[in-house]
Amino acid sequence: ACALDVISPFSLYFNFGLIVYKGQFWRIITNFLFFGLFSLDFLFHMYFLVRYCRLLEEGTDFRSRTGDFVWMICFGATLMTMTAPFVSVHFLGSSLTFMMVYVWGRRNEHVRMSFLGLFPFTAPYLPWVLLTFSVLLGNPATIDLIGICVGHIYYFLEYVYPQIADLRGWRWRKLLVTPAVVRHLCGQ
Repeated sequence: ACALDVISPFSLYFNFGLIVYKGQFWRIITNFLFFGLFSLDFLFHMYFLVRYCRLLEEGTDFRSRTGDFVWMICFGATLMTMTAPFVSVHFLGSSLTFMMVYVWGRRNEHVRMSFLGLFPFTAPYLPWVLLTFSVLLGNPATIDLIGICVGHIYYFLEYVYPQIADLRGWRWRKLLVTPAVVRHLCGQ
């Protein structure tokens, strides 16, 4: 819609002052929907968002657990939104994409990949390869690093912490529990 001038990006971007003082609450959500104007970078982000969202949702981690997948997105979006005012980031769609890629890469650590058929690597390095490519295209690293950091926080709390808590006999073994309301809304 922005590429066709139906909607201006200025009505979508994250602005703490406009959200709090002017009541423009839609900006909390719409900043995740803008990936820039139509360009090579836009195409790459759309491809990776669709591909890795699908692979995460259909993979072993979230198969038949749509509520948990939605909760992961909500958790990540909340952390990114809390971070945005401190780092002057106005659009978080790219960060959300990098979060998905990071979590997928960590959960599929033995998958072999190559970038443009030239550079072979394993899946955990995919976010870093994409970050390098994004910076080479002239984008700031801050936006993508937010996604990688939030993805790491989610990965740690969802997959690493429960194992540590189980080994040490801690009472709270799982910190990220999907609320029953979210599960119900997602048909679980």
